[in-house]
Amino acid sequence: MNDIRPAPAIQSQPLTIQGPAGPLQAVLDAVTGPEATHPVTRVAIVCHPHPLYGGTLQNKVVYTLARTFNSLGMPAVRFNYRGVGASAGSYDDGIGEVEDALAVCRWAQSQWPQAALWLGGFSFGGTVALQTAQRIHPQRLVTVAPAVARSPMPDFQVPDCPWLIVQGDRDEIVAAAMVKTWVESLSAKLEGHRPARWRPTLVTIDGAEHFFHGRLNELREAILTWVHDQPE
Repeated sequence: MNDIRPAPAIQSQPLTIQGPAGPLQAVLDAVTGPEATHPVTRVAIVCHPHPLYGGTLQNKVVYTLARTFNSLGMPAVRFNYRGVGASAGSYDDGIGEVEDALAVCRWAQSQWPQAALWLGGFSFGGTVALQTAQRIHPQRLVTVAPAVARSPMPDFQVPDCPWLIVQGDRDEIVAAAMVKTWVESLSAKLEGHRPARWRPTLVTIDGAEHFFHGRLNELREAILTWVHDQPE
């Protein structure tokens, strides 16, 4: 992985993005200095865990996802769903939260109209990212411990882009066995209908729990390795 650059210098800028229920609190993490890419060719949006259980844009897995995308040279936007932090509105059972994510994606596309969109999400945010991908069609999708059993996804269609799922095998909230079975069922349905690189890739980190305590570097490396092995 010698072509993957070390962590660049990052500037974090607070933002307010207009969402469907009112202003959304957000942070833009952007690469600065000589490692910054001009023009911006990719931008990532990162979705946080469940707001009723303390999930915010400051979650350490969300932060790690943003910094991992930064290390690939792209800006990343973390945001609070409606009713979280300084974001207006109130929790909307995942439906409004997907609309919030779409609003942030559209904001990013208005700022960098030529840039490809990447989506990332953790836990509940993983399912928000999955549902958002149904409508925004990102270039790539990264979901960490997606809460597929806890968050209904009606009429789910497998995203038409390379998709990585990272899962800890000791996850106490999202069962690793359930995620594995789910991914295998999706892959079986797509056999012969999608290029192999457009079928979901599951990477399991041995011994990792839901919040990846002490394992965030391994999470980062899993994502970077997948990107390295999936050239654009």
